[in-house]
Amino acid sequence: MKFKYEIEGGNFSKAGNASSAVKKILKQLNVPPAIIKKLVVALYEGEVNVVAHAWNGCIHVDIEADRIFVSIEDEGPGIPDIEQAMQEGYSTASQAVREMGFGAGMGLPNMKKNADYLNVKSEVGKGTTVEIITFLK
Repeated sequence: MKFKYEIEGGNFSKAGNASSAVKKILKQLNVPPAIIKKLVVALYEGEVNVVAHAWNGCIHVDIEADRIFVSIEDEGPGIPDIEQAMQEGYSTASQAVREMGFGAGMGLPNMKKNADYLNVKSEVGKGTTVEIITFLK
């Protein structure tokens, strides 16, 4: 099963819509709650990162018998130093984003903690792609 969700940069009122939709699908497929929770946390963090940092983005979700593959692709400023961005508390979020309660620098670290596999690729001035795999067995 494959799903695609568009994300609008800067639109915090819709942040979380994709992760909520995926959660509903996984519940209908009787995926164990602990697996759903981990994937949805990672997916939500990625979705909010796109809203907070990029101009637009897209989430692709591919649900297979033994795994769920998620690709989060955005068009945005990119991440100059991925290793630094993976550190808890490091953030490049604007003051306005922080005042809304986002941008605490936990997005990528939380994604890593909740994914069985995480890969981050980024090109400064172009955008970022985050790949997540969650195994179902």
